[in-house]
Amino acid sequence: MKIIIINCGSSSIKYQLFDLATREILARGQVEKIGLHGSFIRHERNDGDQVTLEGEIVDHQAGIEYMLGLLTSKKRGSLKSFDEIDAVGHRVVHGGEKFHDSMLITQEVIKGVEDCIDLAPLHNPPNLKGIYAIQSLLPKVPQVATFDTAFHQTMPDYAYMYAIPYSLYKKYGLRRYGFHGSSHRYVAKRACEILGKKAEDLKLITCHLGNGASMTAIKGGRSVDTSMGLTPVEGLIMGTRTGDLDLGVLIYIMQKEEIGLNAINTLINKHSGMLGVTGVSSDMREIETEACEKKNERAILGLSMYHYRIKKYIGSYMAALGGADAIVFTGGIGENATRSRQEICKGLEYMGIELDQVKNKAARGKEAIISKDSSRVKLMVIPTNEELVIAEDTARIIKELK
Repeated sequence: MKIIIINCGSSSIKYQLFDLATREILARGQVEKIGLHGSFIRHERNDGDQVTLEGEIVDHQAGIEYMLGLLTSKKRGSLKSFDEIDAVGHRVVHGGEKFHDSMLITQEVIKGVEDCIDLAPLHNPPNLKGIYAIQSLLPKVPQVATFDTAFHQTMPDYAYMYAIPYSLYKKYGLRRYGFHGSSHRYVAKRACEILGKKAEDLKLITCHLGNGASMTAIKGGRSVDTSMGLTPVEGLIMGTRTGDLDLGVLIYIMQKEEIGLNAINTLINKHSGMLGVTGVSSDMREIETEACEKKNERAILGLSMYHYRIKKYIGSYMAALGGADAIVFTGGIGENATRSRQEICKGLEYMGIELDQVKNKAARGKEAIISKDSSRVKLMVIPTNEELVIAEDTARIIKELK
């Protein structure tokens, strides 16, 4: 079964072509700067053949047309024709309370995703553009939506509710939803496989640490709490997002700076987080260089804040779960930043968390257990694979149709 996985951003499309029979990625690529000057598509086949094509790409449909053209190209392609495409799977950021699992895309499902636009105005519209484009270009090919929020729909009400008037929750669906669901789900499953345990027997804390970052408490294979909320702004300090913040700070800034809703939204999403604190970058590698080699005080402060926030969440999730069997690090930072993992785990020995320094330094971007043999809580590094989750969900749903 050959499945295309599509992840549409506001001006980009990332894609992969999977052969589920071999679990192999036949091709991958990205379309960048859609609707902007300097548009291009970069395509790579699994044999190493690569090409970058520049040209005007006016919208997502045009980008997907380019993608399909490359995938079926005699010189660059991996498919003989569109007939080899069994299905298309889409990453959809917000499914609200409507969707608890991946879904075959129908007009009813599209309507449900459209209804969630108010909850994710920056993400759901481009996700829908990808769906509309495939409907137009490959009308006979079934499509599946995998929702970032679906994995967290198992949270109990006392974990997802906010202390606001209940009527506002009922009217607008204002509650914690959580994101990165496919990533948390994937690494939790792999942790169980690596440890040789059943999901129902384990309590896990998964840490997806990238430019966007979130943590999840998982009990018996089910999400019971997560750090992101109604939007991806809440929780951990991120590359450019504030994370947890006193709401009074927003009101104060708006009053003092005399700025409106659009400006404050940009401030908390694009100009805050590690970039805002350090003034250096949103890239952790650049911040670590400034802190460790140049002794930049703001970079040192930013790293201290970053690690401290994660450490606090580990403590709170240990309390919520009644202890944990393993803590899993994933995402670009979680998988590669050995120093960050060291700082996060420092001082947590009393909780049964003991990091092995040698194993930690050796584990960069590969699956590994990095805790000491004596550690009650296993520490693990597991590279995430959200696209594989979408591909497997798509294959499962398509097989159910037959």
